[in-house]
Amino acid sequence: MRPWHMALLLGAAACLAQPAASADKIKIGIISTFSGPSGFNGTSTRDAMNLALAHLGGTIGGLPAELLFEDDQQKPDQGVAIANKYLRSDKVDMIVGATFSNITIAMYVPIVKAETVIISSIAGPSQIAGKGCSPYFFSTSWQGDNFAEAMGAYLEKKGTQNIYLMAPNYAAGHDVLTGFKRYYKGKIADEVYTPLDQLDFTAEMTQIRSVNPAAMFVFYPGGLGIQFVKQYAQSGLKEKIPLFTAYTVDNSTLPAIGEDALGQITATLWNAELDNPANKRFVADFTSKYGYLPAEYGAQAYDTINLIDSAVRAVKGKIEDKKALIAALEKAEFPSVRGSFRFNTNHFAIQNFYMEEVVKGPNGKPMLKLGDVALKDHGDAYAGDCHMP
Repeated sequence: MRPWHMALLLGAAACLAQPAASADKIKIGIISTFSGPSGFNGTSTRDAMNLALAHLGGTIGGLPAELLFEDDQQKPDQGVAIANKYLRSDKVDMIVGATFSNITIAMYVPIVKAETVIISSIAGPSQIAGKGCSPYFFSTSWQGDNFAEAMGAYLEKKGTQNIYLMAPNYAAGHDVLTGFKRYYKGKIADEVYTPLDQLDFTAEMTQIRSVNPAAMFVFYPGGLGIQFVKQYAQSGLKEKIPLFTAYTVDNSTLPAIGEDALGQITATLWNAELDNPANKRFVADFTSKYGYLPAEYGAQAYDTINLIDSAVRAVKGKIEDKKALIAALEKAEFPSVRGSFRFNTNHFAIQNFYMEEVVKGPNGKPMLKLGDVALKDHGDAYAGDCHMP
């Protein structure tokens, strides 16, 4: 048994020994990327969380709520420093974050060692989904392989052969391409990883042209995706080699990419067109309040606040009773904007994954049109390796 697993057991025993009193407020520390090329992902997260809190009347589970936001600057050491500040100085009750998986991995152990619940509304690294899982960690987004698994299943069904794969060289990049290959069994033309901070893909475009694959599958989040898709179209490759993506083209990046993304197929767990009451309210109020259409990041962040609200309400504000709080979070008894949502045994989501196509909307601007379900009630490949204390 790992030392920190023993600490979790001892902490749970201590909680059982003394009844927890109801808290008089709840403080949540959010760690995200608010600056640099991917800063709008953090902005979407912040806007959606503030909207959720407004919908709840400024309270979470009936408790007055305070949301703290800090910028990790896309640096793991900065994420760890913020996490330690939240734990030691700000005395937060929970932490939500981060945008990038390498930052989530870096701050994960200090947070769970402190017996503090951490909920990831974006990153879903495989290292935490399997043997490294913890009862204190939840993901309201995806496991990093999932979108790519859906795309792999889609292209396998289409019978597409000789696909060229690309992703940034960090934890999520490797997870995504691993997920794609888990469901796609056809021929791979090549598998290329580029530096996480690379924004110029001219050399890669030349290499792609020389290989001449039948199709491309790429993962480039945030600003990286904007640059890649625009350069791909401008190079002339778009007209010759179909481009398929995951976590790359969404409502946060599409306005900047524009018509260069038309015709592209991507994978998703959420779309503004999903027909359920929670999603209709979320999309309408988000667009009205902020003046732009939410992306998956916002949908997941909105769900995160509502998940926490349901759990705090279930324990009647006794958030110091960690065992009861975790059990309440596991039930996920809240109206998700995704409709179907529940937690697997490793605290990662089981949900539907869809295909989307970029088309011209009624206003003439590019939009993401919801397509068919690619994987229904889909979990992840690592849950069987997770054995929580």
